[in-house]
Amino acid sequence: MIKLPGKLKSFLETRKKEDAFRTLQATDGSIDFLSNDYLGFATNETLFSKTFQLLLTESVAANGSGGSRLLSGNHKLYSKLESQLATFYKSNVALVFNSGYDANMGLFSSVPQKGDLVFYDEFIHASIREGLRLSNAKSYSFSHNNLSSLKEKIELNTARNEYEEYTVYIVTESVFSMDGDSPDLKAFAKYSKSNGYYLIVDEAHAVGVFGDYGEGLVPSLKLEKDVFARTVTFGKGFGCHGAAILGADDLKDFLVNFAKPFIYTTALTPHTLATIITAHEFLEELGKEPKRILMENIEFFKKQIVTHKLEESFIPSNSAIQGCIIPGSKSAKQVAKKLLDKGFNIKAVLAPTVPKGQERLRICLHSYNSKEEIGLLIKLLAGYI
Repeated sequence: MIKLPGKLKSFLETRKKEDAFRTLQATDGSIDFLSNDYLGFATNETLFSKTFQLLLTESVAANGSGGSRLLSGNHKLYSKLESQLATFYKSNVALVFNSGYDANMGLFSSVPQKGDLVFYDEFIHASIREGLRLSNAKSYSFSHNNLSSLKEKIELNTARNEYEEYTVYIVTESVFSMDGDSPDLKAFAKYSKSNGYYLIVDEAHAVGVFGDYGEGLVPSLKLEKDVFARTVTFGKGFGCHGAAILGADDLKDFLVNFAKPFIYTTALTPHTLATIITAHEFLEELGKEPKRILMENIEFFKKQIVTHKLEESFIPSNSAIQGCIIPGSKSAKQVAKKLLDKGFNIKAVLAPTVPKGQERLRICLHSYNSKEEIGLLIKLLAGYI
């Protein structure tokens, strides 16, 4: 086989020297404080069986979609799912994408145009950054969850903009994937609305978890009419795969016509769509119980942090994502290895995924974690850092 070019080899060597070299590892039977499967749906046997029953009921016996949605792949479960999603998330319409990464790439590479200005939180997800990189609009970051910083950046850069007609987009997440914290969405929405700006919110880590029935933070705060677009994903709280962009009818039309990650990719399989449909129905059937247990675990976890005097090491968070800062890649990886040796599956998150000096353990809590597991985890962690 032809070897990697020397320049690329040097990139790998740098990663190894910085203790930031990534490798793929198989999951084992360790206690899960790692996955985004907040409600345990990914391994739920009842959900698995209900998905199969839906395929039988709908007389769907296909292994694949056969093409993109604009060719042969727009099978009947798509309309069923997108109608369900629009109702569930209180949106005019929904457009399903193959993943959250694809959804954000499609939205941000196609919607902002030349002359437009995009202002995004400095800790925004990589998929949004990559989408903006492909856009013709200019984009600027503002300090994390800081509305004053956003206002300053907008004032400065709109004054400099050479275009008379332009649109301003503001981008944030409702629950940040690495810190687990949230912005003041009401304040962001009010500011955007009063100035005619277009607010976009990624709800990947909120849906399934927040809201009366898992609808996410935007509709639970009654802000759905003040947000231009929302990204929702199904590989976390709903334990399956795929994503959708929520918004107005004309936004959906625009994405179908101009979002390349939607146009030029094979559509999701019928089984995948059936799983998403069933997962939403299943959560509604279960009611608030899975979320109640998860929230109890989050509160218990936070109390254990205080009991063991670890508050200064943790990023304040009310979500299932709890970040324990351990500066330095080597140190963070060492603590993660010690916990794994004790049977706890937690990964160290290293630079450049997070800023250098803010390396951390990203601890994900679930409805199926026991109080005993949580208590022992914090006790061990207190002895390691």
